[in-house]
Amino acid sequence: MAEAAVGFLVQTIGSLLENEAALLGAVRSEISELKLELESTRSFLRDADKFQNDGVRVWMTQVRDAAFKAEDIIDEFMYQIDCLTRVGGGFKGFLRRVIYLPKELSLKHRTSIKLQRIKAEIKAIAERSKRYSFGNIEEFPSTRHTSSWAQNISESSFFTEDDVVGIEKEKDLLIKWLVDGEMQRTVISVWGMGGSGKTTLVSKAYRDRNVKRHFDCSAWISVSQSYDIGDLFRRMIEEFFNGEEELVPTGLSSMGYIMLVKILIEFLQQKRYVVVLDDVWDNNFWRQINVALPDGRHGSRIIITTRKEDIASYPYGVGGHVLHPKPLRKTDAWTLFCKKAFCNNASSAQCPPELENLARALVEKCEGLPLAIVAMGSLMATKEKSELKWRAISDSLNWHLSNNPMLEVVKTILFLSFNDLPYYLKNCFLYCCLFPENRWIAGTKLVQLWMAEGFVEERRGQTPEEVGKSYLKELISRSLIQTVKKNQIFLGPKLCKLHDLMREIALSISERDNFCSIYHQPGINEGRRTRHLSVHTVDGTLLCRDMSQVRSFLAFNFDTSSTFYLNTLLSSFGLIRVLDLKDAPIDNLPKNFGKLFNLRYLSLRGTRIKELPKSFERLRNLQTLDLKRTEVKALPRGIVKLQNLRHLITCSAAENEEFTQVIGIQVPADVWKLKNLQVLSCIEANSDVVKGIGSLTQIKKIYLTKVREEDELPLCASIEKLELLCGLLVMVTDEEETLRMDALSSPPSSLRKLALIGRLKNVPPWFCKLHSIARLHLHWSRLPEDPIPHLSVLPKLKHLTLVNAYDNGKVKLCFNEGFPELQQLSLVLLPELIEIIISEGVMPQLRCLNLHVCAKLKAVPQGIEHLTKLEELDLKDVSEELIKGIEEEESIDRPRVKHIPVINYYFKTPSGYNCESLS
Repeated sequence: MAEAAVGFLVQTIGSLLENEAALLGAVRSEISELKLELESTRSFLRDADKFQNDGVRVWMTQVRDAAFKAEDIIDEFMYQIDCLTRVGGGFKGFLRRVIYLPKELSLKHRTSIKLQRIKAEIKAIAERSKRYSFGNIEEFPSTRHTSSWAQNISESSFFTEDDVVGIEKEKDLLIKWLVDGEMQRTVISVWGMGGSGKTTLVSKAYRDRNVKRHFDCSAWISVSQSYDIGDLFRRMIEEFFNGEEELVPTGLSSMGYIMLVKILIEFLQQKRYVVVLDDVWDNNFWRQINVALPDGRHGSRIIITTRKEDIASYPYGVGGHVLHPKPLRKTDAWTLFCKKAFCNNASSAQCPPELENLARALVEKCEGLPLAIVAMGSLMATKEKSELKWRAISDSLNWHLSNNPMLEVVKTILFLSFNDLPYYLKNCFLYCCLFPENRWIAGTKLVQLWMAEGFVEERRGQTPEEVGKSYLKELISRSLIQTVKKNQIFLGPKLCKLHDLMREIALSISERDNFCSIYHQPGINEGRRTRHLSVHTVDGTLLCRDMSQVRSFLAFNFDTSSTFYLNTLLSSFGLIRVLDLKDAPIDNLPKNFGKLFNLRYLSLRGTRIKELPKSFERLRNLQTLDLKRTEVKALPRGIVKLQNLRHLITCSAAENEEFTQVIGIQVPADVWKLKNLQVLSCIEANSDVVKGIGSLTQIKKIYLTKVREEDELPLCASIEKLELLCGLLVMVTDEEETLRMDALSSPPSSLRKLALIGRLKNVPPWFCKLHSIARLHLHWSRLPEDPIPHLSVLPKLKHLTLVNAYDNGKVKLCFNEGFPELQQLSLVLLPELIEIIISEGVMPQLRCLNLHVCAKLKAVPQGIEHLTKLEELDLKDVSEELIKGIEEEESIDRPRVKHIPVINYYFKTPSGYNCESLS
């Protein structure tokens, strides 16, 4: 996108002017003038981006291409100046600087001329833009037309009777909230992504006969992105008055805001009313409309539907409710699709056997989204029932979303969410489509990539990671990115991905704007020059492509039996910024790898790399280095020269019930010199490292392995200095070593994630001060005392994992009180455990309970029926008696777990673990 290209260049130039002034010389003035020109253009682009117009789009493309040219000139200049000035010290260094001085002056002269030309080009583009009057929305009716058209779709879903399935429980809950409860006015929020069935669900409850009888008057108001508050009030008055068969006040169309509010208050003050405010986008909307909806304490209800979580979770008052409709279950999704696709089938909407695999694949694409399922089913109903025709549509779904009128409703509804994004989030969202379909991505990785690409803006008082994390949260809250609550034994990141159809939308926008290119097979997208290249099939033809403009290269699905010619590929990546070679079949890096001067993100995860070349120390722009699951044993001493390095990721812990040796990596003793480092995991501890990490006062996460008993005092002293520390993992050398941390007087106040791996003599006395801890993992602690009373009082604890956590022969585990915020509890490898008791009122927020390798546990926890919010029960390697107790209808345990939607049983087979549903 043009704005991001210009924005990144402005940030790059700003950094150069601030940090590299001495190197710029005569080029400095040209770069300063270019920055001023780009800043003016950037503000103009933010307005232009709101309008969907071919002329505007052409102009924005010209600006983007000019920014790319300027970026190439500056990047090339900085690379060459770095080569000329990196001459070392001493007399030899002085001589080399003298020898290279003419070349340096010539380089600066040539660059100055290039910058003058590009500045003139940008000014010419700006002059041409004057023919576009972006401030006048009337000249661009498409924006209003799209919003109005989408509103009509929303209203039509209220008036039509689709064969909706799978929403009965949510509808009943909504009706209960409407007719039961306190007498004060209550707001009910229903939120989810576009097309998730919010409006349909609310309309079913709203039109229910009991609901209609319960209220004196009602109104349904569609709000949408473009609304006029006065117009909304007029529509509300008309619906309320017509419903009561009263005359609508004369002159309503000419009334002002105050008079409209007065009429509504007088009419509603003594009535029990219900009003639906459908499709709310604006965070300030409630402040505008609240004044006209009085609370006469007659049991009135207001329902708000929205795509934004922050609007749904706004503090509307006492007794409010939030409902987040889940995607349709696979069986319901299949039923709905068949009703639409085979409605004319004489065999009662049944799918022909020869089409079932293709039909199920199409349903899978919709991922439980009712709007998409209905539209897809209606489209397929018009097609010949032949495998050839259906496969053609399945293989070209992206094209059909953009061009087939029957799927226009899906594209339009989903595109509204993208169009509503602020400029700084659009590229972050589009970037997600570089990953293969259904590929889950670590949220931390996304943020690191956005930072490397320059998508993350500078904000005073916040680190780039904090800003990027806020971007991710906003995309999630807008239902544009999905997240998964993965059961985590260690402190893993949140996983994210795009809904399949949102990914198709992102791909169509990206291809239109030449934002990225997806390489699937030879011949696809040949000839296109792109900044961001994602390769989903790695083969030899890839080496023939022109990749001189590529700044991001992400590769997936390597054929490990073939040769990957990394050296040849790197020769065309002079200015690459992001290089993701996860699982590539490579075992070494070329000696001149350090020439990738512009590199900011490098992932070698899962490769067979054994060491890093000496030239690695020249990657002075590198921010993220991912060496997880490589064979690198030690980092070169020159790594401390990478002063921009922020994330050094070297190992991950294996998810294993046994005591697993997490293999750290050896780092230089002076690793503390990396003053921008935010993440350091996993590294081997030694006396120098343990003492040195106390100087990393900016660090947010540290994973330490091979900690010894004698490290207690220096380790605790260092940890106390790390006031910003959020995540800490400490692991001893082996399972017989004792982890001693009692000398820690007080843990960092910001500590949210903690994993202690190794024998503990007692519960550390500072546990009671873990006021901010959200995730706690005790692994092979074998405590002689019961840790539960110490943990139950932690006010913000959400995830607790206990693996072989106590060793006192305890056969009964009692949860008598506390755990107010706990959402996930994992009890693992407790071989003597016979009984679990959960008192009523304990763990009121628990969503997931994992019981793994508890062979003597014969029954589900006593009191599990009190965990009313429990959504998932995972059982692994437990007794047959426990499983039978859940399966048998007449057993004592079956009624206790009937409220749990998902019960999974994992059992070992010769080929690995299988999963059986006991729900």
